[in-house]
Amino acid sequence: MTVAATKRIAIVTGASSGIGAATARGLAAAGYRVVLTARRKDRIEALAAELTDAGHDAMAYALDVTDRAAVDTFATAFKKIAVLVNNAGGALGADPVATSDPADWRRMYETNVLGTLNVTQALLPALTASGDGTVVVLSSTAGHGTYEGGGGYVAAKHAEHVLAETLRLEIVGTPVRVIEIAPGMVKTDEFALTRFGGDSEKAAKVYAGVADPLTAEDVADTITWAVTRPPHVNIDLLVVRPRAQASNTKVHRES
Repeated sequence: MTVAATKRIAIVTGASSGIGAATARGLAAAGYRVVLTARRKDRIEALAAELTDAGHDAMAYALDVTDRAAVDTFATAFKKIAVLVNNAGGALGADPVATSDPADWRRMYETNVLGTLNVTQALLPALTASGDGTVVVLSSTAGHGTYEGGGGYVAAKHAEHVLAETLRLEIVGTPVRVIEIAPGMVKTDEFALTRFGGDSEKAAKVYAGVADPLTAEDVADTITWAVTRPPHVNIDLLVVRPRAQASNTKVHRES
């Protein structure tokens, strides 16, 4: 793959559904040439076609962010990019620490943390070469607090938060911003369903009685707003929750 830098390029990982897909739509509408990455090739190709048909500039590239060799190969296509949105990740299970599956913890760490590390390291030279690059790390309120049954996911998101915070310290003085967006309760088609292994009843209970949880589009609007601020403005950390959620453990539910 070779990519001509005729437009400012924005790369979105995990763009096959949910927040990633919504973010791709938002950045395309903002005028970026959007490169969609995810493991599910059919999904991102359909989204790229949708965006192209709407008059935007988009292309799809099947990529597993945990495969470092594949990520490095992908990165060779770019001399300059403007935006990297590290969205790929997710949660698995909600068991207590005493009985949770270490394999789930490992998978969450590999996708949320090492996946973000792989893509950021590989594309940082192209972000720097743009003269005005932005790294977005989509973490979670789980990266800033904890809750019962969330140990593995919380640990991974805390690590992702620290990655963003440390990177910002280390590259200060370069033309690259590091933005962390930390959403709270977001209702998407797949997040809770994946977490509970496809159990739709358990997934539904997450949002039961909550009148208006955030949508993928709400978070995408937040990301697009942060990315499109003037280059000297860095939104270090933006926590966004629905009005009904005061904390990770305090949620108003209507009867």
